[in-house]
Amino acid sequence: MIFTELGQAVLNSTHAADVLAVVTGKTAPAPSGEINTDALISFFASKIAPILLAVLGIIFIGRASKGEVSKVLTSSAIAIIGLAFIAGAVSLFFVGTYLVNLAFK
Repeated sequence: MIFTELGQAVLNSTHAADVLAVVTGKTAPAPSGEINTDALISFFASKIAPILLAVLGIIFIGRASKGEVSKVLTSSAIAIIGLAFIAGAVSLFFVGTYLVNLAFK
């Protein structure tokens, strides 16, 4: 019985939420409409960035122990330039926010 209802719901619906609503009789709550971007940025800055930097450090130490110092220096320079670009993008984000607030005040 349940499999028949589930099969009919799948054939008549295009989204999994619609199928679950038909089978369980419950619908999902409406989305609030806002994403907390400040928390998202702080999460990436506090959790993801240090892990990526640690991985880069381990790779650099591994290469340096093999005697590939020139490759390590090149990779380090590229990583530092990449971090500078990221810092520039973040600063432009805040400058852009300031300019938009100034223009539409």
